[in-house]
Amino acid sequence: MSQVITWLVFMGLLLAFGAAEEGAAFCQILGSSEFPLLSKKGDVMIGGAFSIHSKITQPLLSFTEKPTRLTCSSVNPREFRFAQTMIFAIEEINKSEFLLPNVSIGYRIYDNCGSTLTSMRAVMALMNGDEWSVGKSCTGQSAVHAIIGESESSSTIVLSRTTGPFKIPVVRGKSVCINVYIICNPPYFAFLFVYSQISHSATCECLSNRKEYPSFFRTIASDLYQSRALAQLVKHFGWTWVGAVNSDSDYGNNGMAIFLAAAQEEGVCVEYTEKFHRAEPEKLKKVVEVIRKSTARVIVGFLAHVEMNNLLQQLSHHNITGLQFIGVEAWITADSLVTPTSFSVLGGSLGFAVQKANISGLDDFLIKDFWETEFECKETNQDTMTETCREKQALIELKDYDDDVAELRYSSNIYNAIYAVAHSLHSILKCSKSQGCEKTAKVSPWQVVESLKQVNFTIKNGDQVSFDSTGAAVARYEVVNWQHGSDRSVQFKPVGYYDASLPPGQKFVLKTEAIMWPGGKTELPVSVCSESCRPGTHKVLQKGKPVCCFDCIPCAEGEISNSTDSNDCSKCPEEYWSNQNRDACVLKNVEFLYFTEVMGIILVFFTLFGVLLTLIVATLFLINKNTPLVKANNSELSFLLLFSLTLCFLCSLTFIGPPSEWSCMLRHTAFGITFVLCISCILGKTIVVLMAFKATLPGTNMMKWFGPAQQRLSVLGFTLIQVIICILWLTINPPFPFKNMKLYKDRIILECALGSPVGFWAVLGYIGLLAVLCFILAFLARKLPDNFNEAKFITFSMLIFCAVWITFIPAYVSSPGKFTVAVEIFAILASSYGILFCIFAPKCFIIVLKPELNTKKYLMGKMQYK
Repeated sequence: MSQVITWLVFMGLLLAFGAAEEGAAFCQILGSSEFPLLSKKGDVMIGGAFSIHSKITQPLLSFTEKPTRLTCSSVNPREFRFAQTMIFAIEEINKSEFLLPNVSIGYRIYDNCGSTLTSMRAVMALMNGDEWSVGKSCTGQSAVHAIIGESESSSTIVLSRTTGPFKIPVVRGKSVCINVYIICNPPYFAFLFVYSQISHSATCECLSNRKEYPSFFRTIASDLYQSRALAQLVKHFGWTWVGAVNSDSDYGNNGMAIFLAAAQEEGVCVEYTEKFHRAEPEKLKKVVEVIRKSTARVIVGFLAHVEMNNLLQQLSHHNITGLQFIGVEAWITADSLVTPTSFSVLGGSLGFAVQKANISGLDDFLIKDFWETEFECKETNQDTMTETCREKQALIELKDYDDDVAELRYSSNIYNAIYAVAHSLHSILKCSKSQGCEKTAKVSPWQVVESLKQVNFTIKNGDQVSFDSTGAAVARYEVVNWQHGSDRSVQFKPVGYYDASLPPGQKFVLKTEAIMWPGGKTELPVSVCSESCRPGTHKVLQKGKPVCCFDCIPCAEGEISNSTDSNDCSKCPEEYWSNQNRDACVLKNVEFLYFTEVMGIILVFFTLFGVLLTLIVATLFLINKNTPLVKANNSELSFLLLFSLTLCFLCSLTFIGPPSEWSCMLRHTAFGITFVLCISCILGKTIVVLMAFKATLPGTNMMKWFGPAQQRLSVLGFTLIQVIICILWLTINPPFPFKNMKLYKDRIILECALGSPVGFWAVLGYIGLLAVLCFILAFLARKLPDNFNEAKFITFSMLIFCAVWITFIPAYVSSPGKFTVAVEIFAILASSYGILFCIFAPKCFIIVLKPELNTKKYLMGKMQYK
């Protein structure tokens, strides 16, 4: 769009000043000619634009009289050295036998005084020359074939936008040559020129747009790489909370915008972004106040050299020290910033600098030749040096004229730019060592532009010069650190490098151990909004604040975070649980009833004690098997009952220990069968008592139907039914070991799943049915007229048995984990002990303590015991 507007302006001027007749030359002088500060004629010409003076005094525009000329002041030794470097490179090429043989290069160097206005005047003079006069026709030959400069991006943009529109070709006829001073209407003009501009330090990424700046080249990389590298540098040291200050210019605004986007991608938060222009002292004071009140200890300064100097002065004035500055190539290696007080502010600064170079002979040319030419005195020895020379020497040292000479950072970029133009001209003029160059060939600036795109060569110091698709050089930087040398002088010590041409992983290298931090400290400074969240916690953003400001919240149970600054906690796998610190998943504790734990030991003790008592009773009965008491109580069923009670006690042991496939099937079936066997024996005893009573009545003979054989068959029949139920249960859906992870979150309950609940409740229900039947029959026989009526004891035993198992059901359902097993064992032991004591304790009492009652007469109730 800007090119179209410019072209329309040109067409308007053409109509305004092209009223002369066809074929007649018309030129009008609008002002005085602009002469170069430094110049030399040659077969081909190269222009230069540098801020040799850094200040400009603008006249008052009254519009009633001709304005006075702009005046420049405050010599900038650095920029003057750049101009001298350009001259040195041109002179070196002119002496070369291999590059442009027999062709001399001339130069026209203008001073833009650090102003975009004078930059416009300089570029117009470079394009049009200063030899036009009234009445002469404008020629189609350009004044220069390429332009070297500017140093700053804003001035470079002005220069590029001025030269850019001239690439538009026009047909033969009326056309316009525009100078700030002369407007000409020649009879014909074949082509409007496109001028190649090569900058040595304009790094704004905006200049990479080839549509807007098609003829712009630079021997320095775009800020696209530096800005992204700055974000990587900040992230590398863990600084997630930084401040940012930039120049309010194309250079600073574009570079900072890229940095902010890259910082966001890297997870770096910016507490504040401030910008100011060198001509805004009030804005600078505000920036300093923001820095003073901020909590960020790291500041990224995307500033031009002048703005950085202004900021440094204000920070020193307010004694704001201890901050970690991250700098850019524009100021990080500037010796002019080194003052007696500046190190307290900038000491320990890190930043990216243009790589060093070594150009032989440049040191002598810059110092000695400049000395002899400008001050007309030669350095012979200190004794013979005139007083004037001594004064001039002090002046030179004061101005740091040799700044950058030892390292040759930007000066090498100018050197490379001149050689790039020379190589392109060499190609255009078809030069050869034997025949020289075609000096008669007409060289147009647009040819130089096209030739520069193909340039690829290596200069004598080993540096390779070429341009990428955007017209920029490959991004190569040194990472430098402000340090004190052994003599307490400030040094810019290299501590790493960045090379965009290298493979990923090798582009950015830092030697952290070589870095000195602000205040001379060796410890890495910390700059975060919130301290890092340790493993075991996760970040929760603070409302209304950037993402780097957060609170650290412990992970919930069953969740962990095993890295620093985790955004979320991750759940542990199903069989794992978080440890106490919530930073690792560990296997859940597997819980079951152990033999070695207190509860297990107690239950085993009562189990074995019950077995022991049963064996003692059995032994006692066996010894007294021929006594009336043992015979009267059906000794066969009694021994079978004692055997079943022993099994009942022992089956409780199957419930202790880790469940397995066999133990799960055994514990429930063994429990069910042994208890049915026990109740069947008791039921048989109860029936025998009833039958014995009925047999004593006249006219009855019931015992023949329930003799020993029938008793055995009844016990076998009742037990066989339970065996069949258990077989069906084990066949259809047997119990199996099961890891219960739902009951508790932090541990696994290893238990026996029932498989088929119907099978379990069928087994338990059948036992209950027999127990109730036995209780009813015993209850009916409780008042039979025997002195030793066993029915009463059976009634009490069944009463205890039923009470235990009725209580067991809700306790079994509601007990968690291993307590379920403990309740089941308790029910088995309690019911077994109840049967053992209620049925056999009275008999054992008589056998052991009252043997005189162990008679048939007493048992028949024919004698009273007192």
